[in-house]
Amino acid sequence: MLKVGSYQFSSRLFLGTGKYPDFDIQKQAVEKSGTEVLTFAVRRMNIYDPTLPNFLEKIDGNKYAFLPNTAGAKDAKEAVRIAKLAAASGRCDMIKVEVIGCNKTLLPDPIETLKATKELVAEGFTVLPYTSDDIVLARKLEEAGAHAIMPGASPIGSGQGIINPLHLSFIIEQANVPVIVDAGVGSPADAAYAMELGADGVLLNTAVSSAKKPVQMAEAMKYAVQAGRLGYKAGRIDKKRYATASSPEEGISIGS
Repeated sequence: MLKVGSYQFSSRLFLGTGKYPDFDIQKQAVEKSGTEVLTFAVRRMNIYDPTLPNFLEKIDGNKYAFLPNTAGAKDAKEAVRIAKLAAASGRCDMIKVEVIGCNKTLLPDPIETLKATKELVAEGFTVLPYTSDDIVLARKLEEAGAHAIMPGASPIGSGQGIINPLHLSFIIEQANVPVIVDAGVGSPADAAYAMELGADGVLLNTAVSSAKKPVQMAEAMKYAVQAGRLGYKAGRIDKKRYATASSPEEGISIGS
């Protein structure tokens, strides 16, 4: 069971809702993924006008927790404003803090992310900040009251997978709150690897929504996260420099 603040989830896969070919494929992908948490950019969603199309109307809102994000925010002030707009909808008090500091790489602004996290925690939100794989920043976000840390595996939407497993492993090792790997996952292998490193969950969007067959990819990601978690808990063997026979070499006599 994954606990984030006061919330508990059976699934460790968080799914984004952007860039799907159409609402029907989006709905099917969500169902196949087994996710219990859906994230969306508040600035790109219509959460007030009932006359405009809204993917939230296509799914059973009682089955999912919503994790609105502050994508598009350039500083802490804007992120806090977007978070309060999301809270006004009454859907959820969880918020993914996303403050982009570089338009080319879409890497987060560490100073503004930390500032927004502190303010939103003080406002009573359940805060999940998106951050780089900076070990010190991850610790400071936790100290600021973040309910989970969401380090990127690689740049948003790049599909490069985990490019710095060492730093991710350090963040996971030192964290006392859930670590949910976010951004850059491209395949089920990437999701499984994140979980094998000890991550508590994986958040992804483009890897599913832009796949050739999004619905099948969503299901594949579900099993990848489950397999990676089981593998982590089982404990992999140590890597060795030389071969080791898998069959016993002593105690067996072969008749002539």
